[in-house]
Amino acid sequence: MSTTRNEHERTDGFYPDEPHDTGATAAPPEPSHPLLGGIRGPIREPWGERNSSGVDWLIFGVTSVLALAFVAFGFSAPQQLSETSGDALGWVMNTTGWLFVTLASAFVVFAIWLAASRYGNIPLGADHEKPEFRTVSWIAMMFSAGMGIGLMFFGVAEPLSHYLSPPPGSGAEAQTPEATQVAMATTLFHWTLHPWAIYAVVGIAIAYGTFRKGRRQLISEVFRPLLGERVEGPIGKIIDMLAIFATLFGSAASLGLGALQISAGLQATGWVDTVGQFTLVAIIGLLTIGFVLSAVSGVARGIQWLSNINMVLALVLAVFVFVVGPTIFILNLLPTAIGSYFDNLASMGARTDASGGAAMHDWLAGYTIFYWAWWVSWTPFVGMFIARISKGRTIRQFVTGVLLVPSLVSLVWFAIFGGAAIWQQSQTKDLAAADGSVNSDTALFQVLDHFPLATVAAVLVMFLVAIFFVSGADAASIVMGTLSERGDTEPARGTVIFWGVLTGGVAAVMLLAGFAEGDASAALTSLQNITIVSALPFVLVMAVMCFALVKDLNADPMMRRGALGQELVERAVIEGVTEHGPEGLHLVTRARRAVRRERVDGRVDPRDNGSDGHDGSRTSDF
Repeated sequence: MSTTRNEHERTDGFYPDEPHDTGATAAPPEPSHPLLGGIRGPIREPWGERNSSGVDWLIFGVTSVLALAFVAFGFSAPQQLSETSGDALGWVMNTTGWLFVTLASAFVVFAIWLAASRYGNIPLGADHEKPEFRTVSWIAMMFSAGMGIGLMFFGVAEPLSHYLSPPPGSGAEAQTPEATQVAMATTLFHWTLHPWAIYAVVGIAIAYGTFRKGRRQLISEVFRPLLGERVEGPIGKIIDMLAIFATLFGSAASLGLGALQISAGLQATGWVDTVGQFTLVAIIGLLTIGFVLSAVSGVARGIQWLSNINMVLALVLAVFVFVVGPTIFILNLLPTAIGSYFDNLASMGARTDASGGAAMHDWLAGYTIFYWAWWVSWTPFVGMFIARISKGRTIRQFVTGVLLVPSLVSLVWFAIFGGAAIWQQSQTKDLAAADGSVNSDTALFQVLDHFPLATVAAVLVMFLVAIFFVSGADAASIVMGTLSERGDTEPARGTVIFWGVLTGGVAAVMLLAGFAEGDASAALTSLQNITIVSALPFVLVMAVMCFALVKDLNADPMMRRGALGQELVERAVIEGVTEHGPEGLHLVTRARRAVRRERVDGRVDPRDNGSDGHDGSRTSDF
């Protein structure tokens, strides 16, 4: 048998191509150039193993102390917290709204460009590494983490809100067929390509650095191509601390949203008359226990299992509403929504204060800019989690899966639930309050109340909200553990439990503080405001991240092999023409065609073309 690979592993991360096994023991020949070998494992950069395990007490200590101080401040002075967070949010919206609008669309273009460019074939791992999770489970997990609970909360509320009060400048009159088109286009704009492109940028950057370059799974490590070893210093620490804060408060806000919707479901089913402090704390406590248990069981077990359950139950609920609801109206709405979305995509992506004055400013602050900032605030945990589960996929596969599949699911989801709500409102006029507003907590239950088996459907909704949150929050706990343990993708259980319990504590204390002021949702709004304010530094971090990623990809061995191949072909042409005249060019052309035919027919050495079943185009670009 041939000599084992480790005996001939190169220190620069490349492995020379091995000869066919002839039964004799022989060392594989060194290639004439190191780039002619394939990458059989992550390129272990010299800093990759340095301080690679154990708690980073500086990051852990600072973030935990500040988080606990924030909770104490919110509990002792909820009104002051509300005013302070509101002022901060207003400044972000007024001063930097244009930045969020511009960069959100830029991230969509950047992600699509990466997939369509020569970088698309680069794998997020070794050259022939297989994906860790099945595609169905992969999609289910990233969807649950990315916006599962948001779809439950806003699936009815947002389309219905835009139908009742169309965006300024749309020219549509409320509760008309034109308002239906505007409502669906606006909702899809906020929930399809743009948010998932924001997640994709961070996910690709982290997955590439972790699984291709062997770096630690930290946000700060993405900037190593630009900063070098300075990412080990204060700049890198600050970036990772901001990531933990955004993840903690974003998860706590989602936990609060989930608790409020479940409490509304308990009232809708008649199980409780009123929701008090004890009920909300009990809901938060049960959800916290659930996601902590799931988190400590690991990604491959707890999170994957819950995400698969989510997918099945969400499908059951969607099919139920589709069948018993206005089926024909929903079917008609699907192509209408798609056409209206793409027809208005450019104009929706370019809306700023300049396009509508004060009315547009207020609307953007409440919707588009609010959403872009919200998605950006979630990128540290969602992007890192998507990176964690995407090992072995190419950049093209990653972008296709992350952008297109969730966007299609969101399209169908909003068409079914938003369509049912719009149709119901047009028939009964009973889904909106007297002032035309929509209660996001109860909107879905109000729609289900018009269908048969309303109680059963309401119970299913509450169960789905719980599992959607659990499957997202456990991922957040693991990510916070990873960030506080120097990028360890399998953080200690104690660390994961700490961040999970703290997340539940933040949500519970903030809701209790709201009760003290007479409105539980008011304290939650303050928490949401803080989360969104934290998105401002992160959107700038993401902009720089794009440049760091492109620099990293340009230095990838696959890109360098492609450049070397082009150089070799040019040399062959020059030497062939010089030595043999025009016949030399003909010979080189025939040789290139023969190589391409062999690749298509599968007659290339399996070790050069991916004997594990992957496309051989990964190993060379020429």
